[in-house]
Amino acid sequence: MKKSMRDCIISFMALIVLITISSCAAGRGLKTEEIRAGTISGTFTVILYGGRFSGDLENVAILDIEGDRYKFEVFAPDFDYRIKTGVPAQEAIKIAERFIAFHGSFKYSQISQIKDMDGKVIGYEFRPLYSASEFGFFNVLEIDYWLKDNTVITKIDLIPELKRQRYFDDKNNDSE
Repeated sequence: MKKSMRDCIISFMALIVLITISSCAAGRGLKTEEIRAGTISGTFTVILYGGRFSGDLENVAILDIEGDRYKFEVFAPDFDYRIKTGVPAQEAIKIAERFIAFHGSFKYSQISQIKDMDGKVIGYEFRPLYSASEFGFFNVLEIDYWLKDNTVITKIDLIPELKRQRYFDDKNNDSE
């Protein structure tokens, strides 16, 4: 009896996880295109994801254009990011550049425009590029944008190769 109840609970939890994942994936994927900062103008809601601890590589700034029909939401707990509203372009760019340069291995920033399904720019992404000699990759982040109604759901994560490497290193350090 206890085992069947446990199996039922595990099955229910798995179903909840699958429903959550599928509800996020039901949107349409958006494209990004690399640009230079000088082409950015307007007023923005600035979303600063990361900077949670000194070795945090997942530092991203998203500039959500205010006044359009889209709203950006980060698929993460509230404590993983901060939001600033009503920020003029030049100040937003400075905030974003300073924020993503947080890590000691930061080398360059990559700025991309985020486009809706019609090719209209709806926001900007500032991502850090790190020392490849330290991590094996310049770009260590995997960022996905999904449009669901008028909400842009943003998922930010380390690339799988780096996650495996870090997980493997942590497991080895735990056994010592």
